[in-house]
Amino acid sequence: MPGEEAGSPVPDVAVVLPVRDGAATLGDAVTSVLAQEFTGSIEVCIAVAPSADRTREVADDLAAADPRVSVVDNPAGFTPAGLNAAIRATSAPVVVRLDGHAELPPGYVARAVETLERTGAVNVGGIQDPQGTTPQEVAVGRAMASGFGAGDARYRRGGSEGPVDTVYLGVFRRAALEAVGSFDESLVRNQDYELNWRLREAGGTVWFDPTLRVAYRPRGSVAGLARQFFGYGRWKRVVLRRHPRSLRWRQLAAPAATVGVAVGLVGGLWWLPTLILPAGYLAVVVGASLVVGGRPGTMARLLVAFPTMHLAWGTGFLIGPPRSAGRSRSVQDAS
Repeated sequence: MPGEEAGSPVPDVAVVLPVRDGAATLGDAVTSVLAQEFTGSIEVCIAVAPSADRTREVADDLAAADPRVSVVDNPAGFTPAGLNAAIRATSAPVVVRLDGHAELPPGYVARAVETLERTGAVNVGGIQDPQGTTPQEVAVGRAMASGFGAGDARYRRGGSEGPVDTVYLGVFRRAALEAVGSFDESLVRNQDYELNWRLREAGGTVWFDPTLRVAYRPRGSVAGLARQFFGYGRWKRVVLRRHPRSLRWRQLAAPAATVGVAVGLVGGLWWLPTLILPAGYLAVVVGASLVVGGRPGTMARLLVAFPTMHLAWGTGFLIGPPRSAGRSRSVQDAS
């Protein structure tokens, strides 16, 4: 890693993969890992949450077919608990996070390890590349990749290589992960951002490499998109309660828009000029949809996708964390 001389051995890699109800996509995800051209060794650990489909059977079949693949249980069912279980079950000095619905592109592991060595970072990652297969998924993907839809995070919009707050998925030094307690198992959402905050607070660097792109399939329904972003906003409040200095301006934009729309609509019942607030927001949504959409059908769907993302996130943030959101629980707490 840092300071290693040219020609030194390439570190081994453990790919940790939490999955629930992923029978349809798990095989492709694991195949994308095993097909990586990498001179070090690769092990894959699948953490299976309680599922309503054949996820466990598919995972067991993958493990039976290749000795590099193993399976552990994730009875809690939440992503960070599954990640921690898989991390504990592996030993390689580099840990690659993957989701059950994603696939690693060729060369991803080799490039990520090279970037770790070159930069001395504790975590490297790249771009979340939305690739929809239906018109609705395509529209949501465009919304998520736009500055108006999801802010200025480089892992969504791209940009120059360098230090950042957070990245998509991540390729970690195991020693750095273990030093900060790995993923916080009490966080249903936002566990990646929170972990990267602790890594940076401990003196590490989180590095963005735009050549690392992993495909992501956006939500295919308005209801699913609303639930997703409501959860993002709600659990962001939990993270900010624990780490107030992690607040960024973009995280206040959606709550501000939500308040403005609500105040304008309610106030308009008594004083019509307050309707300028929701009308102004609608005008900006229309303009952004025209710019981002490209095609009439996509533009029309963006007229729904943008407000769904903003207002669901803002409502979740304003409502705040669920009562069950207690103190942080790391792998060290759980062990």
